[in-house]
Amino acid sequence: MKQQTTLLLLTLCAIGISGCSSTAKQTSISADKARQLAQQHIIIDTHIDVPYRLHKDWEDVSVATKRGEFDYPRARQGGLNAPFMSIYIPASYERTGGGYQLANQLIDSMEALVGRAPGKFAMAHSTADVMSQFGSGKISLALGMENGTPIEGKLENLQHFYDRGIRYITLSHSESNHIADSSYDLRRRWNGLSPFGKELVVAMNNIGMMIDISHVSDQAFYQAVEISKVPVIASHSSLRSYTPGFERNMDDDMIKALAKNGGVVQINFGSSFVTQMANQYGALRKAAAKQAGVADDEAFELQFRKQNPYPFATLDTVLDHIDHVVKLVGIDYVGIGSDYDGVGDSLPIGLKDVASYPNLIEGLLKRGYSEADIEKILSGNLLRVWREVEAYAAKQKA
Repeated sequence: MKQQTTLLLLTLCAIGISGCSSTAKQTSISADKARQLAQQHIIIDTHIDVPYRLHKDWEDVSVATKRGEFDYPRARQGGLNAPFMSIYIPASYERTGGGYQLANQLIDSMEALVGRAPGKFAMAHSTADVMSQFGSGKISLALGMENGTPIEGKLENLQHFYDRGIRYITLSHSESNHIADSSYDLRRRWNGLSPFGKELVVAMNNIGMMIDISHVSDQAFYQAVEISKVPVIASHSSLRSYTPGFERNMDDDMIKALAKNGGVVQINFGSSFVTQMANQYGALRKAAAKQAGVADDEAFELQFRKQNPYPFATLDTVLDHIDHVVKLVGIDYVGIGSDYDGVGDSLPIGLKDVASYPNLIEGLLKRGYSEADIEKILSGNLLRVWREVEAYAAKQKA
């Protein structure tokens, strides 16, 4: 879309439309600067669901793929060099068992990817790994576990997954588990964190693993922040002020508490996370299916979308969320947690895949952000938190 706009402006200039020359030039310079910054700086995206995507529908992401939002060529084009690959465990595994095995299989798949393409990928278990691998042409694969179910109430499992490279754990997911209540689950089993969950937060601090409060209930969030001796992260959350009533996002008081803790909210790009219209779309579809007396299945969803086009968010909507955090608590507490490969066909116009980070940077430039500010959003803030977590754990071990 941006390339088409630039081409149109240049065409108008060519036929002599008054005043268009400077506008086209400014647009071109802005886009060029954005692409330049994307390659110059580390970009950390704290939530990309490649492992589970490949588990369900395998492709070789070391080359261009037909499906999904991530592959090596597009990541290089977009400047992404340090994605956290999500070791996602569906909530159902809390009831059925098998989460420990699935988590290990998904980690295996990322190590296998590095083994197949060692010139393109490398595992990243520390901030030092990210820094040393930057500029090598390799994409550093960090790991975060989405849903603490595989811990199974055993601190030895925490050590196991730390040794395997997991560097944050999203305490719960779409249902409450043995660690914490979920924002999606009306049954508040623990009224926040479970007794084991409180013990786990301390253990994660001591071992050097970041605590991720995306998905947890508000009570669990405040308890985690109170207990943790180091900053916590929201690896892929957006703001409730734009999606009233959506507890999965963070409200202003939570953002202030997160900033006081020194943590960072990594903005989720999914349209349903950033606009009220998209957030309510699923409920409207379910209501329509109920009224029609049919199942809310894939066929009905396709028909519903034809009749009621999905209200995609835009790049500007995502930028509004970043602006809101910056105005509320400052530049040091916001970053990127796109949820690529995890939110289906709901990504905003202008941010459709990992080649799109220059669009985000261009938008930040146009809104007056400095290069130093942009570097903090791209990776600086997350690296600060990660380093603090590493340093605290090193002191405990010493």
